[in-house]
Order: sequence, then structure tokens, then C-alpha cells
Amino acid sequence: MKTIYKAATKTTGGRSGLVKSEDGPIDMKLSVPKAMGGDGGDGANPEQFFGAAYSACFGGAVKAVADKHKIDIGDYEVTAHISLGKTDEGNLQLAAVLDTYLPKLKDVETGEKLINEAHEMCPFSRATRDNIDVTLNLMLDE
Repeated sequence: MKTIYKAATKTTGGRSGLVKSEDGPIDMKLSVPKAMGGDGGDGANPEQFFGAAYSACFGGAVKAVADKHKIDIGDYEVTAHISLGKTDEGNLQLAAVLDTYLPKLKDVETGEKLINEAHEMCPFSRATRDNIDVTLNLMLDE
């Protein structure tokens, strides 16, 4: 792989610590959600960061695919719903649902082709393929 960008982010204190990116834009407190036995404080958690990163990356892939096919998708949105659960063996496991809203698109078949092609292109989708369940939902105006 030829590296085109590299980022470094450091966390101290695990899920209830602090996270900071090397170049500064991320500098946040972390907290454990109440559902996981934490205090549910005002800090972010890894699942939120993963959802933010995945939805941004997937949205970029959707836009790139739409542009490649010369399709105007308007002010599109991708919402990532990240779940943390346990496998039958008791291991922690992630799952993702990506709701992709394409406001200018009316054709379901075209929309499905766009998000499926984006799923093949997106580095986060490729990294998670066959590792976690990922569900793609196409959201269109009626």
C-alpha cells in the first residue's frame, strides 16, 4: 500500500480517559455509557467515534460513486448506528447500520446500486467486511 495520509490519536485511561489527536482537532473526554456499567458522563465513547468515522467515510464514497456516474444526489446524509454486543462465546462484537439519505434520487434501483458500489469502495466497509454485520439502508423521499 502506498500511504497517502497518516493520522495518530492517543487515548489515556481507556474508555473513561481522554483522547487527543496528534495534530489537535480531537481533544475530548471519554466516558462509559450507563448501559455498559459506566456513569454515562458527558464524554464520548469509541462507538460514537467509530460511527462518526464510518458515516463520514461512507458518505465520501457515496459522493464519489455518484459523481463517477454523473448522478446528482443533493445534500445527502449518512447516519451510522453502531451497536456493541456479545457473541455466543462472550466476546464483544460490533454491528453497524448505515442509513443513507439521497434526497434528489427517486429511483430505488439506482440508489441501491450507488450505496452497494460505495460499500465496495469505502475503506471502512472494506476493513469491516466479514468481520462485523453491516446493514445498508437506502432512504429516499416519497
